[in-house]
Amino acid sequence: MTGTPEVVELDLTFRAVDAGASVHHEVPEIFAAAWPAYRSWFLREGEAARPSYATGAFQLRRHMPELVDTYESLVAAVGGGDLEARFLSHWCPPPLLTACSLAVWDRDRHLLVRNYDYPPLLCDTTALASRWAGTRVVAMADCVWGAVDGVNEHGLAVAIAFGGRPVVGTGFGIGLVVRYVLQVARDVREALEVLARVPVQLAYNVALTDAAGGGAIAMVGPDRPMTVMAGRTAGNRQGVTEWPEHAVFCATEEREAALATVAADPATTPDSLVASFLAPPLYREPATTLWGTVYTAAYDCDARTLDLCWPDDAWRLSLTDFVPGTRTRRTAVAVPPAAYLPAPSADDLVPVHPGLLIA
Repeated sequence: MTGTPEVVELDLTFRAVDAGASVHHEVPEIFAAAWPAYRSWFLREGEAARPSYATGAFQLRRHMPELVDTYESLVAAVGGGDLEARFLSHWCPPPLLTACSLAVWDRDRHLLVRNYDYPPLLCDTTALASRWAGTRVVAMADCVWGAVDGVNEHGLAVAIAFGGRPVVGTGFGIGLVVRYVLQVARDVREALEVLARVPVQLAYNVALTDAAGGGAIAMVGPDRPMTVMAGRTAGNRQGVTEWPEHAVFCATEEREAALATVAADPATTPDSLVASFLAPPLYREPATTLWGTVYTAAYDCDARTLDLCWPDDAWRLSLTDFVPGTRTRRTAVAVPPAAYLPAPSADDLVPVHPGLLIA
């Protein structure tokens, strides 16, 4: 990427949508609005670079069989096209990177707090409630039916952060894995069992909290077995810095140090923990970096609520009493000089399987 990013003001609208038990309700409209942009991204390396429908469907049946009926219904609901079906399988999509910060809290309440650091113009900004396959879930949507964070009716909350390792493998995009965990797991133990067996395309840190007091941050990747971090906070590394350019670009070491300090402070409360995510260095002003903080999510596993937070506002959504609506924010954001946002230092990525480099 060449040139200097410019700062523009835009209206960023967050939506709370309840799809209920059927993918035929609300989801086709969400898909239709998002598909032109997602199609362009999905085909950026050419159609031949993406796996076939048969491959994606086979891998879903093999690794996430409980999602197959929902997947097939979703494909039918959006028109049943081959390309759409390949996209919705989330099998080996074009790789995407984020920044993000994570914290698990279990002192007196059971919380999961995260910052979603990503180009605001590329964010779904949809809190999607559903009861697919019998499990009530509210999650921030990713690629229509995937999720970057969420909580289910059992009180299990999940959120992700890129793991900061330059490897690309054969596996699912993490968003559908998060969806799967929320659909089938009831607690952290069951979630870890899922994460240990489902193949993922990139390295990610996955934060988990449940209403029974369980908590963990799992480190997953395409080239090594899942392991669990010793601590309850994470940025964009898996123990050590393996991609220095990315670490500098997203200031992960600074954010990790700040998280560790807050977590270790006996004076920290749930409210002050959330407040720390709304201030530097955890909060990254969208006008000053291409990967700014789009929102802070605070999941209360006991109450089954999601608080979407910004430095000047907050929006509470309840899983048990979900109220659809919108929240529009006037936001200054840095945008790249080109119409796309390539990964920083993308040439440094090391593919586990040839041909899956980030373009």
